[in-house]
Amino acid sequence: MSNYAKSIIAGDMEHILHPTSNLSEHKRNGALVIERGQGVHVFDVHGKEYIEGMAGLWCTSFGFSEQELVDAAIEQMQKLPFYHGFGNKAVVPTIDLAARLKTMMPFEASKVFFTNSGSEANDTQLKIIWYYNNAIGKPKKKKIIARWGGYHGVTIATACLTGLPAYRGGFDQPLDNILHISCPHYYRDAEAGESEEAYADRLAEELEQLIQREDPDTIAAFIAEPIMAGGGVIPPPKTYFEKIDKILKKYDIICIADEVVCGFGRTGNMFGCETVGMKPDTMTIAKQLSSAYMPIAAVIIPDWMYEVLVDVSAERGVFGHGYTYGGHPVPAAVALRNLELFEERNMLSEVRKITPYFQNRLREFLDHPLVGDARGAGLIGAIELVADKANKTPFKPSAGVGAYCDKRCIEHGLIHRFSGNAALFCPPLIISADEIDEMFRRFELALDDTLIWARESGRFSA
Repeated sequence: MSNYAKSIIAGDMEHILHPTSNLSEHKRNGALVIERGQGVHVFDVHGKEYIEGMAGLWCTSFGFSEQELVDAAIEQMQKLPFYHGFGNKAVVPTIDLAARLKTMMPFEASKVFFTNSGSEANDTQLKIIWYYNNAIGKPKKKKIIARWGGYHGVTIATACLTGLPAYRGGFDQPLDNILHISCPHYYRDAEAGESEEAYADRLAEELEQLIQREDPDTIAAFIAEPIMAGGGVIPPPKTYFEKIDKILKKYDIICIADEVVCGFGRTGNMFGCETVGMKPDTMTIAKQLSSAYMPIAAVIIPDWMYEVLVDVSAERGVFGHGYTYGGHPVPAAVALRNLELFEERNMLSEVRKITPYFQNRLREFLDHPLVGDARGAGLIGAIELVADKANKTPFKPSAGVGAYCDKRCIEHGLIHRFSGNAALFCPPLIISADEIDEMFRRFELALDDTLIWARESGRFSA
């Protein structure tokens, strides 16, 4: 190891508190420090090359070296490096971006509220919905329904929405008006012989029973990812959102589409809700909005909600919510150029062309002794490892099978993520068929290493 690499790794251990990391393991082993990127590849401080099978964190749709986005940031930095939207101020790229986003929405959009991250955007969703219901004389209508296994952020409010143990344990969950229903995991939770449609019926009935039990007049909104991402890339069963939508409409409950991961082509449509038949009233976007080259996210709301906010402001004055960097001109300029490139390069068509190849390669792993399920849509997927294929028996967390496989992937030059026993894949949208082959070749090497280790250690006997 070079002295340069040693000093960088030591500096990280000395100075950085890492997000979503095993801090004890990090203290023992240090970080994988990434220094540069090119296309779908990144390179660490030792010069080792990796395929980035997660597009960073589900987000770098154009990979790691798109010069057009770099140039857009430089041009805007030279023109106006910062301004804000407080007190009725505005900047041109943010106005242009909002106008473009409205034309893309799969519902009648009125206004765009910009934030810096998906967490902030979902936090804003809750605040606006609570504010709205207060304004229309429904102060009891505040409860939000989320789903176990869903990921919606890590602020105090959005961590309460998130239904994953790692983001809840030890932090306290202070909001008692956040409710959860079952994760729609057909492979894991459907009963023997139950069709997807019958499973969806059962989940819809669970939702309606919860609403009735809690009192419909107290339920404000339902939030969902079209395809659950961080919880294991879990597509909904057939007819799920169609049935959910009928119940939400019946009880006057707002539907929030969390498109932070699924938005902007990831599932083969511009938004994931179009892929799964979800009909949102409001939407949260982030990540691929700027190909993650600059931090930016947004909440999109309909006119019937906006007009209520205007009426309240006429009485109270200031709408008391906002972020210093929300609507920052540089991220807005990058996001605008990103959306232009998406259209110029016909990316939806390109994703649809490569999707069957990616999904077929994903499902080829079903023949592997460790693999119980392979699932996904578009360029997002998961391979779930099991201790017993016939009975779908999962490995216990203490077995550390996913963690071991993840380390072997790193050794073989592949970066991706594990959620429990599920290996997650979400490569840049620009990935080629040859690069997909190489990504899965490296994963197969790691999976075979894991099989040998699991057998030798007694964790797997088949």
